[in-house]
Amino acid sequence: MLNKQIALQDLGFKDYKDTWDYQEVLFKAIVDTKIKNRREATNLQTKNHFLFVEHPHVYTLGKSGDFSNMLLNEEQLAEKGATFYKINRGGDITYHGPGQVVGYPILDLENFFTDIHKYLRFLEEMIILTLDEYGLKATRSDGETGVWLDTGTPFARKICAMGVRASRWVTMHGFALNVNADLGYFDNIVPCGIRGKAVTSLNVELDVKEVSMNEVKEKLLKHFANLFEAEFF
Repeated sequence: MLNKQIALQDLGFKDYKDTWDYQEVLFKAIVDTKIKNRREATNLQTKNHFLFVEHPHVYTLGKSGDFSNMLLNEEQLAEKGATFYKINRGGDITYHGPGQVVGYPILDLENFFTDIHKYLRFLEEMIILTLDEYGLKATRSDGETGVWLDTGTPFARKICAMGVRASRWVTMHGFALNVNADLGYFDNIVPCGIRGKAVTSLNVELDVKEVSMNEVKEKLLKHFANLFEAEFF
């Protein structure tokens, strides 16, 4: 029986490595349940999770990323109060920090659909629909995962980065939407390995000092639930 219920947790402001370790625990529990089901011919329901979090300043490099896209050395990282991790998601280098809404869906896609590309497109669509509520026309950029504004123009800028890992149709990692982000921290990397394109934040686009993070989260969850035909608890 498919389980389309998703346990929602808002972890608040939490260290990247601690959150990564927690993701791994949840991820492994789902994978282990699936292995047990196949080995013992049982039919245990697999769980789904969705984590919201805001990280201290951190740079992460995906497994296929190019380290040369990190423009700081260890000493400079320390001066900026930032950390760096090489991690097991797809994608290149990105930044997380205060003012970002970071979401980590840890789902058994066999409860929904078995298509990683569709999963990524649904995550992008959730962001696009949310930004539309703020009057922003966001789109995808061909060949570049994530969500952008003014694609196909000299003013193209990325507002949401994405990178996921999946094994046995179980997902982890996710998306980072710039809401009230300090964009200066992106100057220390080649974001997502893409040169010559800018990064932006929702508050900058709306020309306001601050956008309600909780309001953004509520809109994201509404669109996620509709797209995945899921229910949060």
